[in-house]
Amino acid sequence: MGFWIYMLCMDLLIPLTMIGFGRFFLKRAPNQINCVFGYRTAMSMKNRDTWDFAHQYCGKLWFRWGLILLPCSMIPMLFLIGKSTDIIGILGVILTFLQMIPLVGSIISTERALKRTFDRNGKRK
Repeated sequence: MGFWIYMLCMDLLIPLTMIGFGRFFLKRAPNQINCVFGYRTAMSMKNRDTWDFAHQYCGKLWFRWGLILLPCSMIPMLFLIGKSTDIIGILGVILTFLQMIPLVGSIISTERALKRTFDRNGKRK
């Protein structure tokens, strides 16, 4: 039972992180463009407008995907209560890799939105 609880907690980390940071980025982007915290890509760090746009866009994606991934991660784990550690571990790893798809996909989507909205110098089209 202890390993099941551990794997449940690990499998909920990505959705809960996406919900938390998504909500934070929706409410406000980090105050200053920086290299430490926030959505940091070359395009998002061009100026304040691109910085705010990227955080708003990515925050919305992360929040929504986090809300979708939370029950999609929890429900399969509920069916594994009392199963062997091998089965729990394999499903836990599979869930983690599946959660990575929207996590990384949101970066690709945000970069495309930045390129559609701004030119190479960071000015709105």
